[in-house]
Parts: sequence; C-alpha cells; structure tokens
Amino acid sequence: MIAQVIVDIAAKQTDRIFEYHVPDEVGEVEVGSRVFVPFGPRKLQGFVVGLTDSSQFQGKLRDLLLVVDEMPPLTPELVSLSKALADRIFSYRITLLKAMLPRVMRANYRKILVPVSAKAKAMSFFQGEPLDLSKITAPKEIAAIRKLLRSDDAKIEYVVENRAKVKTQNQYTVPLSKKDYIDLYESLRQNAIKQKQLLMAIIENYSAFPMLQQQLEQAAQVSTAALTSAVKKGWLKKEPVEVYRDPLADVNTSNKHHQIKLNDEQQTALDQIVPAIQTAKPQTFLLEGITGSGKTEVYLHAISQTLIGGKNALMLVPEISLTPQMVTQVKERFGEQVAVLHSGLSEGELYDEWRRIRRGEVRVVVGARSAVFAPLTNIGLIVIDEEHESSYKQEDNPRYHARDVAIWRSKYNSCPLVLGSATPSLDSRARAQKGVYQLLKLTKRANQKNLPEVKLIDLKQADFAGGQLDLTVELIDAIKSRLAKKEQVILMLNRRGFANFMLCRECGYVMKCPNCDLSLTMHKDTGQMQCHYCGYTIQIPKKCPNCQSSKIRFLGTGTQKVQEELNALLPGARILRMDVDTTRRKGAFKRILDSFGEHEADILLGTQMIAKGLDFPNVTLVGVVNADTGLWLPDYNASERTFELLTQVAGRAGRAEKKGEVMIQTFNPDHYAIALAQTQDYERFYAYEMQMRHAGNYPPYFYTVLISVAAKKEQNAAREAFKIKRRLQANLHPATIVLGPTPSAISRLKNQYYYQILVKYKKEANLNNLLHQIQDSAQEVKKYGLNVYIDNEPERIM
Repeated sequence: MIAQVIVDIAAKQTDRIFEYHVPDEVGEVEVGSRVFVPFGPRKLQGFVVGLTDSSQFQGKLRDLLLVVDEMPPLTPELVSLSKALADRIFSYRITLLKAMLPRVMRANYRKILVPVSAKAKAMSFFQGEPLDLSKITAPKEIAAIRKLLRSDDAKIEYVVENRAKVKTQNQYTVPLSKKDYIDLYESLRQNAIKQKQLLMAIIENYSAFPMLQQQLEQAAQVSTAALTSAVKKGWLKKEPVEVYRDPLADVNTSNKHHQIKLNDEQQTALDQIVPAIQTAKPQTFLLEGITGSGKTEVYLHAISQTLIGGKNALMLVPEISLTPQMVTQVKERFGEQVAVLHSGLSEGELYDEWRRIRRGEVRVVVGARSAVFAPLTNIGLIVIDEEHESSYKQEDNPRYHARDVAIWRSKYNSCPLVLGSATPSLDSRARAQKGVYQLLKLTKRANQKNLPEVKLIDLKQADFAGGQLDLTVELIDAIKSRLAKKEQVILMLNRRGFANFMLCRECGYVMKCPNCDLSLTMHKDTGQMQCHYCGYTIQIPKKCPNCQSSKIRFLGTGTQKVQEELNALLPGARILRMDVDTTRRKGAFKRILDSFGEHEADILLGTQMIAKGLDFPNVTLVGVVNADTGLWLPDYNASERTFELLTQVAGRAGRAEKKGEVMIQTFNPDHYAIALAQTQDYERFYAYEMQMRHAGNYPPYFYTVLISVAAKKEQNAAREAFKIKRRLQANLHPATIVLGPTPSAISRLKNQYYYQILVKYKKEANLNNLLHQIQDSAQEVKKYGLNVYIDNEPERIM
C-alpha cells in the first residue's frame, strides 16, 4: 500500500502530495491518519490524504515510519475540506490540516546531537545521552559541536514529539469474593482501624467495583498509602484507566427547560427548518429575529428534532464570552451528549473534548469559530448564532470564515444550515433577498414585552457628572434610580485600559509604541503603558521622556477609568468589569457572568464582549458610554458594525417582566447608524446601507480581495506592492477595480511596514489562478524580508 501524505512544512515547494510505502509492521493506515515520515535528513509529522496501490514515481519509495494515533484524527470529510479551502483562501494545505486539530496535537520538533564514534561517546560533553541543541548557547560549546560534525564523530538527528497526553487515574478492582473479604475483616485485630475501614468499604460497595481511586478513598475514608498496602496484600488490584477532563463538570444539567412551548412565530420558523432536517436538504435559512425573540429556543427545538432523527448537530457561537450561557442552555437540554470547544479551555480539556467527538461519544457540539472543524460525523444540522459577528473570520493564516466552512459542510452532509441574528450581515441579508437563503422572521419578543425604549444623549449639549467628561448627569441619575429599586445595569464602552495616550503639555510629545505606529494605552491597574497590537509594555512615566517636564496628561478614556469614576460617583455600587484584561485567566468569563447573574454586583461594565447573547432578567438599564468609538474607523463597514453593536447591547435590557431602558451617549445622534439603532429598525438600516455600498462599489455588490505586503523597510514594501499591482492590472478586466497600493491605516505593526491593494470585482475568471501565482511568488521574496498576505473577502480593510 502507498500512502499519499501532506508533510508539516508550509511552503510552495512542499504544498503537494508525497508518497510513502506502508510497511506491514506499521499497522493500519487510513485517510486522515497522523503519521511520522522521513523527509530528507529529517523526520516530520504528516497527514494521510489518500491511499493507492500504484505510483508514478520511478525510484524506490521511502517507508512511512509510524502511525501516531489509534484512530485517524481527521475524518475523510475534513481531508476533502482542506483541499477545497486551500484553493479558496490562499493558504497551504498543511496549515489548514493543523488548524483542524487541537493545539496539543501539533508536533514539537527538536534537533539533537548524537555521538557516533567511540571517542565522542566517551566525552563528558554528552554524559551518555544525545544533546538537545536548542539548549546550547555558549560560543565554546557551539565551536566544539561544529568540530565533531566536521570529523563525523557526531551527527544531527531530528526528533518529532507528540505532545498529546491522555489523562489517567488509578482504578481498583476486587480479586476476591465478597465472603473472602468478610473473613478477612473478622480475622483482623481490633486496633487495625484503617484496614478494617477499607475492608468494610469494599464489602459495602462490592457491587460498585471497579472504582476510581478518588471514589474509593472517599468511601473508605483512607489515604493512598492504605490502598497501596492493600494492593501489596492482594486485597485489591490497581490499573491506570483513561479519564476525560470535563470542562462542563460544574454545569447544572437539570431538565427545567424541556417544557418551553414556542410561540406562533417561533413555531412557524421551526416548521420551515424541520422538513429540511428530515429530508436531508442542504438548505441555508436566515433566522432574523429581534433581540429577545427566542432564537435560541428555535435552535434547541431544531437540534432536538435532529437527534430524534438519529443525526448529530453542530452549533457555533461567536466568542467565548457567549459560550458559558449558551453552553448551559444546551447542556441542560441534552446532558452528557454535549461537547464544548473554545479557546478558553485548557489544552487537556480541549484534547479530551475533541477525542469524545472523534470517537462518536457525543451528539451535539457547541463552540466558537474553530469548532466549525469539529470531527463530528453524521451531521444533520448546523447552527451559527449571531452570524453577523466579525469574530467568525480568522484574521491570520488560515484566513477562513466559519460561515463559508459551514456552508461547505452543510452541502457535504446534505443537512440544513441555520444562520441566526437580530442584525444579519448585509451579505447574508442580501442573499436572503435574492432567494439564495430562505428568510425566516421573528418580529416580537418571546415574552410578549416591547423592546426597551432607547434614548440618545447628545454629548455636545449634555451636563457631565464628575470631572472626566465620560458619564452624563442623566445617565448617572438613571443608574441611581435602578440601584434604589435593586435592579441591575449594564454599561458598555468598547475601549479597554485607563487612558488612550500620554501627552506632554510642554513639548507635545505623545508616547508611542517602538514597534507600531500607535500610541501606548495607559493601564493604571498594572502601572504600565501598553500596546494593544504587539503587547509591548513600559512603566507609566512620571516625567516626559522627551523633555523631562512633569506636565504630562493622560487623555482619552477606557473601561478602567470609567470604573474608577463610577466608584467615585456611586460609592455603594458593586461593579464588575469585563474586558480582555479581567478575563485572561481560565474560567474568568464564567465567574464574572455567574456573579452578576446571582446579583453579587449591581453594574456590569465592559467592552463589546458584554453586548451579545447575555440574558439577565434583572437588567433594566443599558448604558452606552460612547457610541462613536468605531463609527469613524477607515473601514467600509464601520456603520454596519456600529449599528449591530448598539442594537445588540440595547437588547440586553428588559428581557423579563421588568421594563427596560437604553441610554446611548454620542456626539453624532444624527448619524443614520445611531439614529436607526435608537428605533432598532434593521430593515430601514439595511435599505439605507445597501444604497451606500452600491454608491461606493463595496460588498455585497462587489467581491473583494485584500493583498497586504509587509517589510521592515517601507520602500521595500511599497516597491513589491507596486509590482503586484502592475501584474494584476495586466491580467484583469478593465471593469475590475484595483485600489492602492497605499500604506495601511496603521502603517507600521510589530516593526513591519504594511502596504495594501484592494481588488473589487464582480466576475473575474483569472483572479483565483493569478492570486495563487502571487502567493507562490511570495515564497521567493520572503528571503528578502518581504511577506505577502492574501485575504479573500476581508472583514477589515485597515
């Protein structure tokens, strides 16, 4: 048998199939197997993408070395998907195959120095073991190694390490009969208390064996030492068994949601989806429902129908802040059949959840963007909640959009795809209008209540509370009235940190990141100025670094400053802050949301992560501290994002019996995105924004591709970008628009200057092939310190 393998090197020269002979002793090799193969002088990880019994290669094929996993980690579907995606998103196939696996299943490579001659083996240098070259830094040692290599006394070998580790626990079995244990118990002397305790526990729990160590220690109230002694005496047998790390161990699985009855609109929507599930029809539905209209309940009923039909379901949520509440709802409904995948899990938890899915032990998978690659088979339904969210698009390589992958998997599995949102992306809504997707609407809240009243506060005319000019008197008064009624408040400011920049009033100096063309943000809690793009930090200065003046000011605002101001204005209020800085630790999202849900805090202050999907019955006021933060970004979809964010955050108020109110502070109350967010009129916004897009030749009227060129020297990036532009213009139709090259909106990031070209087109048969040629050429210029990135249908043009 011959295995067709994609090897673990992301390069033009290796982005093809390599063939290896499969020796009998290797065992069973299947499509999707992870293998170790020889490649030149090295050993590499690879993935089997095909099997054949003949080869066009004239020479002798090298032997495949090892099959890493008992079960192929990739399904045939995922292998086919990697090929389709590589062609579409300009990524090497190995990059996609690795993106489909948990981080821990990506191989570690080490270079080691192995002694060959007897002289080398005797050297104290080696101490009888091969030498890890990554740990050698001293010049003398490096010189000695070169000498050994030149004289062939030592050689370099490449070691591939599998980092994926299974968690095990000790399990105890009973080798004797119950009567034997009773006899042993009666024969023991009275003062052998611990031994008697253990034997009594064995007798009482005899039918419960085999038992895990923790269970047995609790049942018998004895230590590990007592169990070890019992094993030596032949009373117990011990063996390690595999156990799963369960990220949902603390999620309550009561069945309280089973009886929820759908309203007429929900039932009508479900009645459209269920026949597509039952007839295995790969149809895409767009479920457009106002905030609080009960979209989640429609998803859960549809998943239930899928499971009844013997199929499995995959559900995506936009980011991990949403996952705790959504996962709780799904777990309550479907219990142990649910697995969860998102970046907030530890490597071990992610690996175990992924293996449960691959082994077919779960029926429902819930997760963030990368869960679209879950190795789930027999899929009968795919759901994408909040489908408008930009976090579904991966910003670095491989630049896939989860929605596009879901559409591909829907067709492969012949199953429906449900896209849900209160504010669908213009692309999806336009496709629904053209009949490519089927539009389903939910126009009223599930609890029959009205949408919250939204009030715009014009910051140009407002009176401010406190000295920071962040919070108006009107908003603070509204918060005070809610706190007096023991109700809760959500406040959003989509900017973290304390102050946006440091300014010297003497010389005008602004403290910038040395690696990026950006000012540093002040973080008062850590005492540091920080770059939010490359992570650079420096202590907060007490004097101007340029002129040594002490007249420095920290201007702008962020969630930290607003929290400090709220503490001063509302001394008794209990405030929780939720942003990237407070949620770095594992489980922090869940802890903050649980605490707020149990009314351990009055105000939840956060960035956009609090705007979506959260459902707290006691929240009656939502305040937006500044609605303009994203409005004037140099991006064609800035208005769409602002409208979505404001509509979503407004939907957090008044979701139960109590009436909700929303206050939006803005300097631009007349801007259509903000004015239409006040009335939460998505259809009017959609019609207006589509006119703007048509006038500007932007999606969904045009397809777009963004080509970015990065280099340490600005002139090198510009030169290569102009070369690419000339190549594009020579090969594309005159109707295709090629904008640029221009410096990126943030022209320098992580010590790289960026130039961009935007291609806008309607039909361009040559473009895909041409972009693949540009991608291949990028390998050649890489050695000169140039990088070329191609982003198909970019979410951001900045």
